[in-house]
Amino acid sequence: MFEKTVAEYAGSKYAVAVSTCTDALFLSLKYLNATGSVTLPARTYVSVPGSVLHAGLNVKFEDKKWEGHYKLDPFNVVDGAVRFTSGMYVPDSLHCLSFHRRKHLPIGKGGMILTDSAEAARWLKLVRYNGRNMDVYYDDQTEFEVVGWNMYMTPEQGAKGLELMEKLPKHNNDLADDTGYIDLSPMMFDKIDLTKERRNDV
Repeated sequence: MFEKTVAEYAGSKYAVAVSTCTDALFLSLKYLNATGSVTLPARTYVSVPGSVLHAGLNVKFEDKKWEGHYKLDPFNVVDGAVRFTSGMYVPDSLHCLSFHRRKHLPIGKGGMILTDSAEAARWLKLVRYNGRNMDVYYDDQTEFEVVGWNMYMTPEQGAKGLELMEKLPKHNNDLADDTGYIDLSPMMFDKIDLTKERRNDV
């Protein structure tokens, strides 16, 4: 119900609720089988380049102005964490939202992916919940199409989101633009080794 309500509000055909906006970005890139590099505005939140790196891509930064949302170039993945208003969906994209406590819909935690693709919505719903098909009982699922992740939104979060949607205005101003974030470009994300294990021996 929460997914359907947000999709109607945003102007997309489908919406897939997940655990965070960071996870939404990660899953979107994985769905696209994205490879190579992603270009991001230098001023953004640190979890965005983190999700790109964890998806197996490289990060490039550029000094680019943005308001409300921006694209993870060259892919049609939109980071819309600080925009939540009616008709906000960017057509033909995987448009990612945040429900952090400081956002328009302050559930506390949570995210969502807006899309017009039935195929994308189906795949994303499978992988967000460990590859489980929610149309059958777990004990009756005899095979798995995909190996997924544990990135689903809890029913309690969805219920809170529905309650907050009832009070949400039709139009909302963006919460931030590029000036609200520090410049990440000097931080050398391209030098981080994700395969390095860190151990604290006792």
